[in-house]
Amino acid sequence: MEYNKLVAVTGLSGLFELVSSKADGGLVRSLDDKSTKFVSNRIHAFSHLESIEIYTTGENVNLSEIFIAMKNSSEKMPDANNAKDVKGYFEKAYPNMDFERVYGSDMKKMIKWFDVLTKNKIEIKLSETPADDMVPEQQVEKKPAAVKAAPKAAAVKNAPAKKINTPRKMA
Repeated sequence: MEYNKLVAVTGLSGLFELVSSKADGGLVRSLDDKSTKFVSNRIHAFSHLESIEIYTTGENVNLSEIFIAMKNSSEKMPDANNAKDVKGYFEKAYPNMDFERVYGSDMKKMIKWFDVLTKNKIEIKLSETPADDMVPEQQVEKKPAAVKAAPKAAAVKNAPAKKINTPRKMA
């Protein structure tokens, strides 16, 4: 399981692996009980963990940076239900966090999510996508248009003939 496939779903507790997505929702697998279910995006919203940023006293940082700081911290992990301990933990583990804009409920979620990630032995790292300006044009593989059109033409050739309705002239 990869970090870039993980999502949080509004209205549902825990973290999920996005197995597949459709226009009207997605098939997700819970990291807690490994159950799989379809979640409609009419009712729920999906947030990829890779896209979540946390307020700091400087530039916003990605959630993965907070998780890495938690992993490297020598502080004991607090009970997620004790708001005072949770805030004290983050003051030591990640002191640059903007505690006026990051709510206590968000810090509790980070503690719970980090616990789920460590239990499932998921490596916390952002996926690396090369920027368009960094890829030389010679390395980009271009497919000829004829190759793309060939399967379509073959499908039309093998398709049964369709009857075309033409309007009749009335005398």
